[in-house]
Amino acid sequence: MHYRTLGRTGLRISEIGYGAWGIGNSGWRGASDEESARALNRAIDLGLNFIDTALGYGEGHSERLIGKLLRERSETIHVATKIPPKNRQWPARAGTPVEDGFPAEHVIACTETSLRNLGVEAIDVQQFHVWSDEWVGRGDWLQAVERLKRDGKIRFFGVSINDYEPDNALKLIESGVVDSVQVIYNVFEQTPEERLFPACERHNVGAIVRVALDEGGLTGQIRGDTVFPEGDFRQNYFRGERKREVEERARKIVQDLAIAPDALAETALRFVLSHPAVSTVIPGMRSVRNVERNCAIGDGHGLPQEWREKLRAHRWPRNFYRD
Repeated sequence: MHYRTLGRTGLRISEIGYGAWGIGNSGWRGASDEESARALNRAIDLGLNFIDTALGYGEGHSERLIGKLLRERSETIHVATKIPPKNRQWPARAGTPVEDGFPAEHVIACTETSLRNLGVEAIDVQQFHVWSDEWVGRGDWLQAVERLKRDGKIRFFGVSINDYEPDNALKLIESGVVDSVQVIYNVFEQTPEERLFPACERHNVGAIVRVALDEGGLTGQIRGDTVFPEGDFRQNYFRGERKREVEERARKIVQDLAIAPDALAETALRFVLSHPAVSTVIPGMRSVRNVERNCAIGDGHGLPQEWREKLRAHRWPRNFYRD
C-alpha cells in the first residue's frame, strides 16, 4: 500500500481509504455486519489505514462497527467522521442560515456522540457533512471547532462539499480554517480539477475523493436490467433510462482504452489517484472481494498520460442526486 500526506495535517494515509457509508446499512442496502467486519479487517491487513464514516450512516451504526475494529486492532488507523446538519438538509441550500445547520452546541454534541460510538479519545478528522461558503465568518461553528481542537477531542477539521459544487468551498479554503475537503471527483465529474484542486495545492489542504466509481456507474456492473434491493437509494439514482445510458457510456470507455470490461473500476480509481492534489480515494467496500481488488490499486501508480487525456473526452456533467 502506498501512502500520501493529507495536506497540512501531516497524517500519512493510504491511497485507498475505506468509505463506510455502505456498512451503515442505510441508503445502501444488503450489508451484513459479519461481512462488513471481515471486509474492514481485511482492509487493515492489506495496509489500509484511513476510514471515512459519518454519524448519519445508520444513525451511528457505521461508527460503532468501526469502533469495534479499533478495539480489536493494534495498527494505527486514522478515522474521519462527519456531523450531520441539524436541519437534516442534504445538500445545504443557498440562503440557509448556518445556525440551522451547524450551531456550536450541535457541533459539540454530535462530536461527543461520535467519540462514544468510535470508542476513541480524539477523532482524527471531524467534518461537516454538508457545506455552504455563505457560512464563512458567520455563526459560532468555528468557535466550537477551535474548542474541540483545544480540548483534544478532534485533531483536524474538514468539510464534505455539496454534490457537484466543488467551487462551493473555495472561500473556506482561502480562509485558512479548514484542513481537508471531501469532494466528488471521477471520470464523469472532472470539475474539481479547474479551481478546487489548485486551491487545495496552494493552501496545502487535503483532498478526500468520494464517489470515484459514480455509485457503481464506473464499475461496468450497472446494466439496463439491473435491479437494486428495496429501499436502496440507487433505485432513484439510476432511475428511468439512466441505467442504460450509464451502461453505454461505460462501454465506450472500455472500447476507447481497449481494456477488459472488468478493468473499468481499477481504471476509474487510478484516474482519480493520478491527480497530485488527491490525498486518498474512499470507495465503498462491503465485501472482502472488493477490498482485495481495490487495495491492490493503492500501489502508487496512476494512469499513463495518454489514457488520462483520452478519459477527458468522457466527461459527463449531470447530477443524478437532484435532477
